[in-house]
Amino acid sequence: MPKSWLITGTSSGFGRELTDLLLARGDTVAATLRKPGALDDLKAIHGDRLWVGYADVTDTAALRKVVDDAFTALGHVDFAVSNAGYGLFGGAEEVSDDQIRRQIDTNVIGSVQFARAVLPHFRNQESGHFFQIASALGQSAIPFASLYGLSKWAVEGFFEALAQEVASLGIKVTIVEPGGAKTDFGTRSGDLAPALDAYANTPVGYIRTHMASMADAAKGDPRKMAQAIIDVSERPESPLRLALGSDAYEQITTALRQRFE
Repeated sequence: MPKSWLITGTSSGFGRELTDLLLARGDTVAATLRKPGALDDLKAIHGDRLWVGYADVTDTAALRKVVDDAFTALGHVDFAVSNAGYGLFGGAEEVSDDQIRRQIDTNVIGSVQFARAVLPHFRNQESGHFFQIASALGQSAIPFASLYGLSKWAVEGFFEALAQEVASLGIKVTIVEPGGAKTDFGTRSGDLAPALDAYANTPVGYIRTHMASMADAAKGDPRKMAQAIIDVSERPESPLRLALGSDAYEQITTALRQRFE
């Protein structure tokens, strides 16, 4: 039986791949994004099975309205995917106050407020499955991504607690932890802090110098990752966490092991 989905951050990358796969298999998608026209090609193909709403997740009032409108339009939503995100890269001393604020507002506050907007509808349905796109960096840490990692650690903690709060209400939560993937996330949705010379010969400087080649070496296929979420959505019992990619699994298990050494 076809299912219905509500997904944020669908203009490109992982969110678009997931939207495309779901529509191709006959599901209905309410897709939210900031960029008008980004899904016009999919709308032309799939018509009424794709509902498009425009909102910035940092605008809580607009976000709540688009979520309410999506549930009204679809009537029932089986799965909500919080995918909108912003990547801030650079040393902790290199990033600006405004960049830090945007990182937290988008990845943390935006994710929390999306969940809070969806939850009343899921409660009324007495069902629903929430997928939060986090990162392998929500369980581990690397230089040059200290603020990005901060945001992912925060959402991991919030959604682990939320899962316990809503389980008895018939609502499921899965935290998705992708590893490196071949998307344009770093350039499209990312921000690179200006370099400080003092960090040139530190791990921060090394990663800055090699970040392009490291991105090119990313092994993850975003389409396969999107399919993995669909596969999990069909299970009667779903995991709290879903690591996607061999690098994510290795990175997370290594970090967990080192905490106890």
